[in-house]
Amino acid sequence: MTDAIRFILNGEDVSLGDFGPTETLLDYLRLRRRLTGTKEGCAEGDCGACTVLVGRLIDGILRYETVNACIRFLGSLHGTHVVTVEHLAAKDGTLHPVQQAMVDQHGSQCGFCTPGFVMSLYGLWLSNDAPSRAEIESALQGNLCRCTGYEPIVKAAEQVAAERPSSLFDPLERDRTEISARLWEFRAHPETIIVEKDGARSVIPANLQAFADFIADEPKATIVAGSTDVGLWVTKQMRLLDPVVFINHLTELQSISADEKGITIGAGVTYTQSFEVLSEETPQMARLIDRIGGGQVRNMGTIGGNIANGSPIGDTPPPLIALGAELTLRSHSGKRTMPLEDYFLAYGKQDRMAGEFVEKVFVPRPREDAYFAVYKISKRRDEDISALCGAFHVELDMEGRVASARISFGGMAATPKRARHVEEALTGQDWNWATVSAVRELFDQDYQPLTDWRATAEYRSLTAKNLLTRFFLETAGAPTELQRHELEEA
Repeated sequence: MTDAIRFILNGEDVSLGDFGPTETLLDYLRLRRRLTGTKEGCAEGDCGACTVLVGRLIDGILRYETVNACIRFLGSLHGTHVVTVEHLAAKDGTLHPVQQAMVDQHGSQCGFCTPGFVMSLYGLWLSNDAPSRAEIESALQGNLCRCTGYEPIVKAAEQVAAERPSSLFDPLERDRTEISARLWEFRAHPETIIVEKDGARSVIPANLQAFADFIADEPKATIVAGSTDVGLWVTKQMRLLDPVVFINHLTELQSISADEKGITIGAGVTYTQSFEVLSEETPQMARLIDRIGGGQVRNMGTIGGNIANGSPIGDTPPPLIALGAELTLRSHSGKRTMPLEDYFLAYGKQDRMAGEFVEKVFVPRPREDAYFAVYKISKRRDEDISALCGAFHVELDMEGRVASARISFGGMAATPKRARHVEEALTGQDWNWATVSAVRELFDQDYQPLTDWRATAEYRSLTAKNLLTRFFLETAGAPTELQRHELEEA
């Protein structure tokens, strides 16, 4: 056991043992290291002004991802490489090509958001030699600017891709082998790390068994994977958390695999890591994930965390419930598996006993002839929390009647919840306009939504009914959803 985490900051090895469990990377950079290029805008992972890169070894390969420093806790950085905007320019002051492109294309006005945009474009530059317009826009989902209108920033991304110089200029490409070796050294002999400051503890368990053992002894500990939700408990609600257990480094929780039966997703798999597999196996889920936060949030947030927190507006539980997913919980004494829908008991209450944690979720493969769709409704398309999220999974028999129906919504009740009355009314009926029209009003028996600042109860109720209609029209071949290329042409 040791009492300090180790990571690389730009080019410097750091051993840190004097931090609290809720101290953020942003505060460390600005207040302790005076690296003030990283800005605080929203303190909730929304505006992107605090964007930095974090490199980590994934399946033995060093990968760099954009993250929000404002909600990233220091305890999650063990064995990583943190890169700030100060690391990009050459020692003689020559700007990095990404920075120079922003100058050439007038991509900065007031300048406050500029370092965050530079880091997001830099992350794209590292991972994609020839990004399309759509890929550039996706990379900028998590960055907000109220001055430029984004067009000059997009042009900067296009310029730097077209004029890509030798990678030897770039510090991360040039030093990748060396950095990888240093990160391997940090993790060569895994030990549980416990850092204590002012009586509060940060715990980084050596492995999954050490994690299970600690939670058995400290069942009230806060478990942090991506901190995209927990981070706001601290920055917005000012909660004091102790102890905090960081698990984002546990490779045992980061596997995702598919076979003829379905997809198994470890609790530590991020949205970004899941995207490739889900795109191939369930494209509808992949399209949903592409709208969860910005790239920074998807690089940090995990599907397991989205489930474990039990939020009624979490985006992944409704489609997973509709697909009949099963949840595996683990503890020091063993495992148990349950239908995912049974995990959510009431608002803020889940069927997780003391000492248990989410280990994985299994998603059965839908029949090839089944109909499945998920719809996220929010005030803006990108980087917004859902007003409601609805998922539909219908299987028909040989005569065109509904053999089974699973409909699940988030944002309509205190927990993610199935529309049982609607499902029962559909089952055994012909899948046609008359049937769908007749069962719409049964949503009122399944849900009594609340009014809040995201939507009124009336809006939510009507939208749920209309989404069933939309789902039917899509299964009938009606062109109901504009694709990105259609929007660009319009």
